[in-house]
Amino acid sequence: MLDQKTTLELNQEDMPRIQLSPLDATHAPFVIELVNSPGWLEFIGERNVRSLEEAYAYIRKIESNPAVDYWVIQLKASKEPVGVVTLIRRDYLKSPDIGFALLPAFEKQGYAFEAASLFLKDFISASPDKKIHAIILKHNRPSIQLIQKLGFVFDDEIEVNGEQLSLYSKKMTQQGPKN
Repeated sequence: MLDQKTTLELNQEDMPRIQLSPLDATHAPFVIELVNSPGWLEFIGERNVRSLEEAYAYIRKIESNPAVDYWVIQLKASKEPVGVVTLIRRDYLKSPDIGFALLPAFEKQGYAFEAASLFLKDFISASPDKKIHAIILKHNRPSIQLIQKLGFVFDDEIEVNGEQLSLYSKKMTQQGPKN
């Protein structure tokens, strides 16, 4: 398992609609809304975050974990947070796992694709010649379609904590992404 946070120099000039910023305590109200949204609960799971105090604790836990990086996807014009893109180094994977989640009102508008594309582009320069994974519940068709659009390919089915997950991967090189 990787045990340090990834330092990315996110070049956001090519993103006219959104920007990414590291998750911090100012995002607590947004975190409450996101982790209690129907998509999060169905595809990611219950986090028991209902109050500001619980949101602050959840954010502190993320910030203090060197294996977890969260970036908030914000609308550039209004700075409104609409989702997250994540990088998590899991004990059961040899390479980090990319993830994303959006508030329901902002799904299917290309925001996750833009954020993940920027992230992957900068991941290449920060971690050349590495593989990156995505683990997805088999019935999460929107995420599977997005991961495939980003160039990930199906690798295997794995079981984690009694759940069957689809494992996708993508080889990252300085010349660009490879499957």
